[in-house]
Amino acid sequence: MTRIIAVSPALSGRKEQRQAPDSSASLNVETDLVVTRVLPAPPALVWRAWTEPERVTAWWGPEGCSVSDCEIEVRVGGVLRLKLSAPDGTVYPCAGVFREVEAPKRLVVEGTATAVGGSACGAGLPPGAVVTVLFQAAGDQTRLTLHTRFPTAAARRAAEASGYKEGWPQSFDRLAGELAT
Repeated sequence: MTRIIAVSPALSGRKEQRQAPDSSASLNVETDLVVTRVLPAPPALVWRAWTEPERVTAWWGPEGCSVSDCEIEVRVGGVLRLKLSAPDGTVYPCAGVFREVEAPKRLVVEGTATAVGGSACGAGLPPGAVVTVLFQAAGDQTRLTLHTRFPTAAARRAAEASGYKEGWPQSFDRLAGELAT
């Protein structure tokens, strides 16, 4: 089961901070979104599913989507680029730069501005957002945590309106299926 912590501002509009799961960072209720999932494989295998292009193309994106032109350089300053094709044929570019790499425990990727035709959700890496992925052993499985910090509350709202919050759980379903085979 995928767990989403979609913190939202209180009706009063006041800003709140909460402790981020498995992190020393605080959650900002206006700009952060956290998705977690326990996957049926050890962290080393889940890490490979995130860092090897041929594996990423098998699961990235919501159900019905496909990935092409996947390029991944897993190093600080390296790139993650791909094209996500929706069922209607629309192609969404995804681009980011690795800010931290700690194999097989942690990836931090910053979404970069994408080509014309990109969406606010960035096909998984919203422009200007910092996405932290944690790979934690849970017996012979992995607890995967994806923490997205959007640059602004408006950027988060725009990404959610473009399907970001629904897209990651669907991607994690596909990832779980790939890992189980």
